[in-house]
Amino acid sequence: MPDALHPTAAPRAGIGAFTDVLRRPGVGTVTAIGMAARIPATAVGVTLTLHTVLTLGHGFGAAGLVAAAVPTGMAVGAPLLGSVIDRYGLRPVLLLTMATGVAFWSVAPLLGYAGLLGAAFVAGVLTLPVFSLVRQVIAAIVPPGHRRPAFALDSMSVEISYMTGPAIGSLLTLWLGSAVSMRVIGAGFVLAGLALWWLNPPVRSDGRSPGRERRPPVRSWLTRPLVGALLTVTAAVLAIMGTEFAFIAALTEAGQVWAIAVVNAVWCLASLVGGFVYGAARRTVALPLLLAVLGLATLPAALAWSWWSLLFLLVPAGLVTAPTLAAGSDAIGELAPDRVRGLVTGLQGSATTIGIAVAGPLAGFLVDVASPAAAIIVCGSVATALAGVAAVLMRRDGRSVPDGGRPATQAGD
Repeated sequence: MPDALHPTAAPRAGIGAFTDVLRRPGVGTVTAIGMAARIPATAVGVTLTLHTVLTLGHGFGAAGLVAAAVPTGMAVGAPLLGSVIDRYGLRPVLLLTMATGVAFWSVAPLLGYAGLLGAAFVAGVLTLPVFSLVRQVIAAIVPPGHRRPAFALDSMSVEISYMTGPAIGSLLTLWLGSAVSMRVIGAGFVLAGLALWWLNPPVRSDGRSPGRERRPPVRSWLTRPLVGALLTVTAAVLAIMGTEFAFIAALTEAGQVWAIAVVNAVWCLASLVGGFVYGAARRTVALPLLLAVLGLATLPAALAWSWWSLLFLLVPAGLVTAPTLAAGSDAIGELAPDRVRGLVTGLQGSATTIGIAVAGPLAGFLVDVASPAAAIIVCGSVATALAGVAAVLMRRDGRSVPDGGRPATQAGD
């Protein structure tokens, strides 16, 4: 039987696919640290939303702008910080982002609306890009052809973070106040930075240390398939986060804030199941098709009339959430050259945070002028339409590019 750890060994299906990935040195540790590090990151949106509405007394439109300020800053900062990692390594970035996190989350509860909006953007620029960093490390330590279960595992860990982060943020805000919740988030970011400092994982697949090598020309790696893969990430996050904002608004207006954690947990659990099935499957599904299914599966949630009906109507969308995000990471990982891997995964982080930044104000505006149902319909429909655009971009020489990033006719090479 061939050694499953060898780069040329054929990937297995089922539980074996995940077992082989976890046997690779560093994968289990970086996945666990990444999951813990994402918990404070996933609590940011709901905490800032509730702080703006409940503490500062503004509407959901204003709350959407504040919730979008951090991810907008991250969209700017992630590629810049990724370039610094490519050239100088991980630890200088950890020092900078930990210092910024301590400063912002300590003073944020004391700021008025305008000050919070500006400071949140600056803090976002200098926030540790934990989502893109974990994907960069996975691409560095897992060889091509074996990354689909690895990224599925990563997406499943993201869902666990989303099951806990928003719940912790909302419950702490309701029980102890938004000031306590914000400072807990800041402490979480610092602990995550210290854990990554201790691990200091590799960020290049060739095993070389980051250095001042000449980068390949942008036109050589920023290809149409890569742009298409980045677009699917933005569209998927728009559908996901727009739906989350809409149901938070619906449950808050109905006086059922307590149900936010329950609905979110079931939604994420469905995504965990979908991620497991995707990672264990033998055959891949085209990334634009996954995005289209996600957008369409989001629409039934607009018909919800109670918290428990919302819970059940979100399950179909949940089942395809982790597979779509994992397929996007796999495609980008295949298309990113090693010398600019930090920059490209930073662009993936930007694509993610652009989706978040657009989803918050868009959903908030639609909630204020129409209803949460309208926000869900628009966000899901936009994602479905963008799936068609991505399908066109991800065709190379007349052949569709699957989630692994290679032309379909070469997928078995």
